[in-house]
Amino acid sequence: MRLTKYGHACVRIETDQGAIVIDPGVFSDPAALDGADAVFVTHQHPDHCNDPELRLLLEERPEARIYGPEAITAVLGDLPFTAVSGGDTVPAAGTEVKAIGRHHAVIHPDLPTIANTGYLVDGVFHPGDSLTVPDTPVRTLLLPIAAPWLKLAEAIDYARAVDAETVHPIHDAILSPEGITITDRFLGQILGDRYQRIENGHTATI
Repeated sequence: MRLTKYGHACVRIETDQGAIVIDPGVFSDPAALDGADAVFVTHQHPDHCNDPELRLLLEERPEARIYGPEAITAVLGDLPFTAVSGGDTVPAAGTEVKAIGRHHAVIHPDLPTIANTGYLVDGVFHPGDSLTVPDTPVRTLLLPIAAPWLKLAEAIDYARAVDAETVHPIHDAILSPEGITITDRFLGQILGDRYQRIENGHTATI
């Protein structure tokens, strides 16, 4: 598989049989959706779910499929999608996508907790906005590193709990270039060589 980062939390996973996109949000490059066969949305926040771009995708490729928790109806409205929740498995692009988890991480007790579904694709796990630890081995973790609901110590502990062979940082659009450098340095010191940044627009072979 080929894994390309398209900004913030958006990644595109390509197999020999098609392309899967996870979390194309407003901070992501819309090019991620070009020719996509399936789109998986972890939750309804705009940095993960860009309604206008998803509508354009279905206009150009009506055969494409969108998946996500039922709550993304609040954003997508009448746009057709298939609701998934933790435990579901969806065939896509010649492989299987397993839905894992049900809840967004707590931002603050005074704010409601919304639905969030992470996705495991052939050992690659995208947790969305959660710290859910899958009950199955993970080869590659897409690790959120900066968010209103997250501090760096929690990201480190989460990476250790998942214990993946490779860790690629995501969810970093709110960091300045200097902030990314500092954060990467700390994570690299603690996680070692398994911590590997994929720059936006670049591809890693999984």
